[in-house]
Formats: sequence, structure tokens, C-alpha cells
Amino acid sequence: MIKTYLIAALMIGFVLILSCAQIDNKGSGSVLHPVNPNGDSELALLMRAMFDDGMTMKKEVLAGKIPTSLLEYEKIHTANATEPEKAASPEYKAYSDQFLSIVKKLKTSDEHQVEHFYTQLVHSCMGCHQAMCPGPMVRIKKMYLDYEGDL
Repeated sequence: MIKTYLIAALMIGFVLILSCAQIDNKGSGSVLHPVNPNGDSELALLMRAMFDDGMTMKKEVLAGKIPTSLLEYEKIHTANATEPEKAASPEYKAYSDQFLSIVKKLKTSDEHQVEHFYTQLVHSCMGCHQAMCPGPMVRIKKMYLDYEGDL
């Protein structure tokens, strides 16, 4: 009887773990991402795309190229957020304005400036997330040019 309860409890636990995470095989390696049971906000999805774009830019910068991006970063101001009050704050606006300014500089930089502006872009991401939403900082660290950890 106890064995039946134990097996049932283990099965329920396993199902709960699987329902709270999804495997993302994009990029290099599998990473567990929490899944919002109410759906992901537009801003969360945009920021995940920004990370992927940043990692592509990193590869281009390390290869000595000026990075290209087709991502519409300006949506950082209009995308619906998981916590709308944070995205409506003056702090968020200041961080996002700074970020967009650096994106413009990076897009118009030459080969002598590209590493500097890319690094400023990553610093901008890190600064905002330190102040507003620290969870993604572990992933953002991977964007630094000198990051040697597991990608």
C-alpha cells in the first residue's frame, strides 16, 4: 500500500516538473526555461530574441565583422510586459532608451569601434537587469566577449 502511494507521488512529482519547464535546443546545448502557465509576455519573448540576437552578434564581433541585426529593438518600449508596472517606470524607460542608443551606435560603428559598442550593449543589458529583473543575468553573462563558460 505504501509502495503504491510512493509510486503515485513520484509520478505526480515527475509530471509537475515536466509541466513547469521546457527544453530549448536553440544555440549550443539544452537549457531549461520556465514556462509561464498564463503564456509568455511580448516583452519576455522579445528579450529572449534579443539574447539570441546578441549571441549571434557576439560571434560576428569575435570574427572581426560588424554585426547585423534585423530584430526590431524599438519594440522594447511597446511590448506588453509580465509586470506592466515595471515596464512603465521611469527607470525602465531610461534603461531602454540607453539600450536603444547603444544599438544605433553599434549598427553604425566601424571595425575599430564594434567591440567597444558591443561590450556597452551587454553592459546595458546587465545594468537594467541588475536593477529591474535579475533572473536573466546568468544568461546575459554569456554575451560578454571574454566569457569562457559553457555556452
